[in-house]
Amino acid sequence: MKKQLLGTAMTLTVAGLCSTAWAAAGDTAPWSYSAPTGPHNWGELKSEYSLCSSGQTQSPIDIRDAVKTDAKVLNVAYQPSNATVSNNGHTIQVTPVDAGGITLESGHYSFVQMHFHTPSEEMIQGRTYPLDAHLVHRNAAGELAVVAVLFEEGAHNPNLEPILAAMPKSTGGTANLEAMNVAQLLPANHNAYSYMGSLTTPPCTEGVRWNVLTTPLEISRAQLEAFQALYPMNARPVQPLNGRSVHVGG
Repeated sequence: MKKQLLGTAMTLTVAGLCSTAWAAAGDTAPWSYSAPTGPHNWGELKSEYSLCSSGQTQSPIDIRDAVKTDAKVLNVAYQPSNATVSNNGHTIQVTPVDAGGITLESGHYSFVQMHFHTPSEEMIQGRTYPLDAHLVHRNAAGELAVVAVLFEEGAHNPNLEPILAAMPKSTGGTANLEAMNVAQLLPANHNAYSYMGSLTTPPCTEGVRWNVLTTPLEISRAQLEAFQALYPMNARPVQPLNGRSVHVGG
């Protein structure tokens, strides 16, 4: 794949999933990450966004006091696939043709899309990471499961490079990737914090199975700055736990 210089998410319906960072195409209520259309006001922008304010199982969260369980590590079965890299106005999104999926105790979920947030939306014991990737999956019933991968600043990440090199600089722009292997974007250790939550963007739909991998990956300063040149900040603040439990294998 020819590399270029580094350039410096979704409405759940019965029919399926439309992307945002997840924002749905044609959405008439603009939202952003800053006032007056930022996270604290999402619930008032449109009636369909009311859960952003009233929901009791919202994401992201600050992961603390996780309960150890005997649950198996995340079972991934990804395969190489062509994909589209798009700039949707809220994030950079990667949408594959057919990239396999994951199996949880609740069944199989097909990989639908992935996108990025800076800084990380998830916190671990109060710590924020400079970037995260959300891998969105859906099962046959339309239920969602997200795998979150945290990135810390360090060495150059060659597996992330093709995506960063293809990032369209303008909203609405797209580019193509050949034979993207999602499995290469995950750490070798698939142990994860798991909890029930929501979409982290409007409409903040609940009932999403979250799996935040416990092992972060590295990304170089130059790679991080390439993404932040397009999106300096696109993260929702952490939400109240409201009595939910977080589990971790081990």
